[in-house]
Amino acid sequence: MKFKADEIASVIRQEIEQYQSRVDVRQVGRVLEVGDGIARVYGLSGVMSGEMVEFPGGVHGLAFNLEENSVGVIILGDFLEINEGDEVRSTGRLLSVPVGDAVLGRVIDPLGNPLDGKGPISSNEHRMVEEIAVGVAQRQPVKEPLQTGIKAIDSMTPIGRGQRELIIGDRKTGKTAICIDTILNQKNTDVKCFYVAIGQKESTVAGLIEVLRKYGAMDYTTVIIAGAADPAPLQYIAPYAGCAMAEYFMFKGQHALIIYDDLSKQAVAYRQLSLLMRRPPGREAYPGDVFYCHSRLLERAAKLSDELGAGSLTALPIVETLEGEVSAYIPTNVISITDGQIYLQPDLFFSGQRPAMNVGISVSRVGGAAQVPAMKKVAGGMRLDLASFRELEAFAQLGTDLDAATQARLDRGYRTTELLKQGLYNPLHVTDQVLVIFAGTQGWLDNVPLERIAEWEKAFLEFVHAHKKDFWQKLTDEGQMTDEIATGLEEILREFEKTFLAEESKETVTA
Repeated sequence: MKFKADEIASVIRQEIEQYQSRVDVRQVGRVLEVGDGIARVYGLSGVMSGEMVEFPGGVHGLAFNLEENSVGVIILGDFLEINEGDEVRSTGRLLSVPVGDAVLGRVIDPLGNPLDGKGPISSNEHRMVEEIAVGVAQRQPVKEPLQTGIKAIDSMTPIGRGQRELIIGDRKTGKTAICIDTILNQKNTDVKCFYVAIGQKESTVAGLIEVLRKYGAMDYTTVIIAGAADPAPLQYIAPYAGCAMAEYFMFKGQHALIIYDDLSKQAVAYRQLSLLMRRPPGREAYPGDVFYCHSRLLERAAKLSDELGAGSLTALPIVETLEGEVSAYIPTNVISITDGQIYLQPDLFFSGQRPAMNVGISVSRVGGAAQVPAMKKVAGGMRLDLASFRELEAFAQLGTDLDAATQARLDRGYRTTELLKQGLYNPLHVTDQVLVIFAGTQGWLDNVPLERIAEWEKAFLEFVHAHKKDFWQKLTDEGQMTDEIATGLEEILREFEKTFLAEESKETVTA
């Protein structure tokens, strides 16, 4: 076999052209001490703050404290596998997570690793976990409604796309239930949902995922879990990782909703890391920058300007209070950052008022700007009516004789309160809410017995959907409570009242 000289020459020429002089230069350090999710490393003098470092066995860490003689690293994985004296390499890159359609419908950890057994996440795009929030010039006012499907919220504390609305209350008062209902209500809309579970029991989160699957919400939802058994570093970065995944859709001109459940547990994880790193403790032993920890996260929620595609990211952070202490450190911090709060009161919850929203303390700073005009008109005075009803109710408990007008206001208040009760995982379309709230505020329920309000509401909505679908569609399309629509609605209520009373009298005769 003979070799041709020109072939050999062409191969050598090609190799010379493609030759790249690459020297693999990496900084290498040694572990001085390790434990409780952190490590002190000597020798990484050129490492950046927030840079990823790699331990033996593929465990990654994050440069957290840059000190004079060592680097404090938080370990994003099993720190028990790391030993004193182990080699640590800098990677030259910041922490990022996979983003895009590939993460939708998946259950993942804060690093983007799958937890649902459906195989790896194949995404070509990654996004930095820590990003600077868009500036004022890149935003526009929040004015597009994000419907939760919950009558009490959509009527009195409306949420807009791009808003940050805090959900606050003691444990077991229905905070997560409100968020799950909001996710379920985004079905058949263009909103992508992200649920970040921080420090939750894994059995609880598994139950929530099952609910989302049952109602078909997992198709457009991503669940990011840093459970109670996960190390503090993962609980600390989980909200930022979830926010990065949701931001991707916002910058694509789409709409996203993210729920942080809950930020008080993330603050505890951050306090743990800071104390282990020997950062100076402040109030309640939290580090001085715990406010910045939450503000830089929540400021990333925005409604972008038209030039940037008009996408939005709506944040619903949850904060748990102890014994209703709203003036504690973390609750007051997050209240001051957000655009309003929904306060859930244990007394109301245990008395059967679900959702247990305290109308007096709950507020949306966006207000009616993010409300359907029809809802704004029918529910405009409801907050004041309920506030005066609460005062009258307290006065009536003294056993004083009440005049007929005061008694009528009390009865109307009891019926409105009953009307605002809503079952679990049962979000209502905004048009259905407008119909029943109109009936309640205009006095059509004044003669209905209190225990039959829920039955009346169900029967009325079934009647409208079965016999008055054209009217329902017209109200949905226009979104306005015009005089013509109000008159038409009163006629429908009059017609339904006859059928409801006829059925009631039949039941009485049968009994």
